[in-house]
Amino acid sequence: MSGSGVGAVSVSEYAAFLESKQITVPSVGITVAPNDLHSALFPFQRDLVRWSLRKGRAALLADTGLGKSPMQLEWAKHTGERTLILAPLAVARQTVREGQKWDIPVTYARAQYQAAPDGITITNYEMLPQFDASQFGAVVLDESGILKNFEGKVRTGLIKTFTDTPYKLACTATPAPNDIAELANHAEFLGVMTRVEMLATFFVHDENGWRLRGHARDAFYRWLASWAMTIKKPSDLGYDDDGYVLPVLDIRLTLVQTDYTPPGQLFPISLSGIGERSRVRRDTLDARVQATADIMRSDPD
Repeated sequence: MSGSGVGAVSVSEYAAFLESKQITVPSVGITVAPNDLHSALFPFQRDLVRWSLRKGRAALLADTGLGKSPMQLEWAKHTGERTLILAPLAVARQTVREGQKWDIPVTYARAQYQAAPDGITITNYEMLPQFDASQFGAVVLDESGILKNFEGKVRTGLIKTFTDTPYKLACTATPAPNDIAELANHAEFLGVMTRVEMLATFFVHDENGWRLRGHARDAFYRWLASWAMTIKKPSDLGYDDDGYVLPVLDIRLTLVQTDYTPPGQLFPISLSGIGERSRVRRDTLDARVQATADIMRSDPD
């Protein structure tokens, strides 16, 4: 190309110019060799851990059953930083046990003074105010879908609290690909881009709400792929799905015979209200558990 008073520009130079205008997120992490990771990780899991370590600040949006717990523990281990994992209460204790299986010590704590002096500490989201974020070089959000609530106090607190944390990992199995607020909140937590910046860069607002600009589609997904990895099954990364393709769910109705009679009645009559239904489920639990056990014994497969 050429113009008045402007020297000729080669095709390669112009291509380089266009490349420089693409919006992507630079890598700020570390490079780890595949053999440095736990040998029990599947190849696709090693790829994801290495990628997220290289990025330094990333989101692993891996579907249920793909092993987010071991991946996040391996990520935390290799950052070399004192790490705080935030998780739902029921998941926190489970992650401690998962760490034992993978030979990665994880300390459950409910306040800063209980945190491990180095390595990995896990707590539930509600206890975040009891910790000093400046004492940790890495943070992991387990079930990071908690960021979805745009106006939520927890969402705002997480973003503000870990603004200066060098290493960040967000993990969830239930991202909403078309939920603009959820994507924006993940990007803002990771320090990639604020919600306002993301909307102004890639979206337009009309009578139907926010929608992706037509000409920005490719740029948006290229930007998204530079900090978030979404995977539904191993073949998404070119690996075999063997062991991850579940059989079709076989639902069979089973009627359980019971001599249950509601209190104060000679025989059961129609139920009314949630309270009565809950009471019947509770009072017939033993019979239903026994029926389930009988089915399992008669058909182990």
